Amino acid sequence: MLQPHVLSVCHVLELVLCLSAAEDFDWTKNHRGSFYYGTFPTGFSWGVGSSAYQTEGAWDKDGKGMSIWDVFTHKKGKVIYNETGDSSCEGYYKVKDDIALLKELKLNHYRFSISWPRIMPTGIKSDHVNEKGIKYYDDLINLLLENKITPIVTLYHWDLPQVLQERYGGWQNLSMINYFNDYANLCFERFGNRVKYWITFNNPWSIAVEGYETGEHAPGMKLRGSGPYKAAHYIIKAHAKVWHTYDNQWRSKQKGMVGISLNGDWGEPVDITSQKDIEAAERYIQFYLGWFATPIFNGDYPQVMKDYIGRKSAQQGLGTSRLPTFSSQEKSYIKGTCDFLGIGHFTTRYITQKNFPASHGPSYFTDRDLAELVDPRWPDPGSEWLYSVPWGFRRLLNFVKIQYGNPMIYVTENGVSEKMTCTELCDDWRMQYFKEYINEMLKAIKDGVNVKGYTAWSLLDKFEWDEGYSERFGLYYVDFRNKNKPRYPKASVQYYKRIISSNGFPNQKEAENWHRKAIETCSSSNQLLAAEQQRTTAANILRLIHDPLTSHMEMVTEIVVPTVCTLCILLSAIFLMFLLRRHN
Repeated sequence: MLQPHVLSVCHVLELVLCLSAAEDFDWTKNHRGSFYYGTFPTGFSWGVGSSAYQTEGAWDKDGKGMSIWDVFTHKKGKVIYNETGDSSCEGYYKVKDDIALLKELKLNHYRFSISWPRIMPTGIKSDHVNEKGIKYYDDLINLLLENKITPIVTLYHWDLPQVLQERYGGWQNLSMINYFNDYANLCFERFGNRVKYWITFNNPWSIAVEGYETGEHAPGMKLRGSGPYKAAHYIIKAHAKVWHTYDNQWRSKQKGMVGISLNGDWGEPVDITSQKDIEAAERYIQFYLGWFATPIFNGDYPQVMKDYIGRKSAQQGLGTSRLPTFSSQEKSYIKGTCDFLGIGHFTTRYITQKNFPASHGPSYFTDRDLAELVDPRWPDPGSEWLYSVPWGFRRLLNFVKIQYGNPMIYVTENGVSEKMTCTELCDDWRMQYFKEYINEMLKAIKDGVNVKGYTAWSLLDKFEWDEGYSERFGLYYVDFRNKNKPRYPKASVQYYKRIISSNGFPNQKEAENWHRKAIETCSSSNQLLAAEQQRTTAANILRLIHDPLTSHMEMVTEIVVPTVCTLCILLSAIFLMFLLRRHN
């Protein structure tokens, strides 16, 4: 059994992170259990996030071109239940409705992404610019500003135009740098007078590894040991070029900022007395966050990546390393191309040394020579990869502060899913997750980390990539079986709203009341949802009666599952009413 509560003797993370000069954060103390009551700095920005392919739907409407995700999800066997984002949340048609939800939360900012093929159908500016797509984002940005909500705009959240994939091989090709720059420049030209926060790429680790190594994500390529490194190399160069384009052409007029959003789990040594485990934990972080952050802040890849991949490549009989190199000119061009750093963080892993011989063949995962472990006592509400480990968040934020010179940070993704047949609107585990993770962020700010804003992930339940609709991250439940895709608030809406209005956690009594009041509100939401699903079920039964050719499987999907969910929701509502009466 792992021992997560044992942190004692030596300066463990001081060794892991080369933090000998860091005296403002004591890595040896056990910070895992205490809760800190206090508030965030004045002007701290609270928000929620989404992305285009996951929420917009309208995949082939109003001149939008095909993306790699449109093509990927239309192939059988790529996504659970062969689900697609074709309609998703119908966000394309529900802009006013969703901005009303943002207003209800009293948010400061909304993070969303622009679909490259919606405004450039082929991905190439000289081919065609789709004015209907431009208008959609114009209207969205204008409505946000009218409601005093700051737009934070991601240029690339994974939906590459399919033409660029077919014609050039996507992020395996150097030409992507210029095409992406043309696209970004158009966005600056059309939207930059109103958008002041730009994110070039969301989680490039996932683009590179899951898109070009494992094939789990679009475009589904399995170029093990070389594909992810090449994709990352061109993504880093593309980011730098876009930053320089903004800096040279737009910054003086538009007064905005350009950053990148990098995901990073925290890696903790399994054995704090083992130098090998300590080094493996450092390697885990450097191969994840450092892969992109270190070139952008320091000009080159982490030394440990160069050492390990170079050695493995030589053992595999290759004349050069599978990790590409930057020229001295490229290093200076890339270094410092970050006005703010977006951090996406969800979970933590225990890390131990594990040697993979060269005979295993080239692979990003075997290049690292480590194994990832979890403590079975960590809460696991849904996604198989996402365990609730709040203390890792503070450690990661302090790592960024010390490694990269305390950059301005916006937390761009943080949240938790549920994975169950019947969605429970009284999402107690999500409220607990937000409470603990946001509190760890508050502690990090107290440590001196320069965090300026927090983005809860996500506003809505949405399409979750290869997991389809089987996982739900939303503050608002979306009834995907209803063609109108209605939204219902979960208890976490009221809870997050109270954190925002209080700008933190003023005192223990008040924070405890938030949880109780949030649970009270979700009972009525459960009843509304159950009633609506009953109506949907009845309509489906009538439709099936009039369609004798409908298969048994369709009947199971359309009738039995909604009925089971309706019963679950009704039972939950009755149980909650019983508990509340007892409490009163």
